[in-house]
Amino acid sequence: MNALDNANIKDENCSGFVSFAIPEAKSSKTGVSVRYVPCEDKAWYVLRIKYGQAQAVADALIEDGTYAYLAKVWKDIRHKETGKKQRKLFPFMNLLFAYMTEQEAEKYVRHSEMSQYTTYYYNHFVTDKNGHNPPLTVRSKDMEPLVRVTALLDEHVMEIDTNTCRFLSDDLVRITDGPFKDITGRVARIAGQRRVVITIKGLQSGLTTAYIPPYCLEKIENEE
Repeated sequence: MNALDNANIKDENCSGFVSFAIPEAKSSKTGVSVRYVPCEDKAWYVLRIKYGQAQAVADALIEDGTYAYLAKVWKDIRHKETGKKQRKLFPFMNLLFAYMTEQEAEKYVRHSEMSQYTTYYYNHFVTDKNGHNPPLTVRSKDMEPLVRVTALLDEHVMEIDTNTCRFLSDDLVRITDGPFKDITGRVARIAGQRRVVITIKGLQSGLTTAYIPPYCLEKIENEE
């Protein structure tokens, strides 16, 4: 899933047209693929996956006909024996994003073989009528930049704690050129570089782009 289709597709869950098509989800084990098709009774559920099981759960959902996207970022790890650092891809926050109905989400989380590896990521900023935090769901318009940025598999894209991030201003900006063109977010200085930080409402971590030169940024109005 490291290639994006540049075709415009209509998403009934948000106004206007999205700037790219979310790629097909493909099982790494069987090659089975599932297309992302906007549907009124589906939402992007955020699932917390037991360490080391994210790819297996993603494959199982895809083979069952459910669209699943496993966002990955590069991280440095130190080899226990040699002490040398290695760069490896890891799931973003060890989460899996799955586009499905509430009934399908309940099946996978509570009533299937995958339930031993899978739990909901709860929205701690919202409470339901019983005073409980509901499972976090992400809007399609917020999933699009996450998919686009991680699908590039750029080694400079980083996972970052947005609570400790030093933003240069509160202004929302759009990238005007390069591989991250049309991505929006806020500018921060990270690892000594000016980068754009993409946040998803309800998640404590966000994603950074690679270095973005100032002339490739334009200030825009916040659409929230």
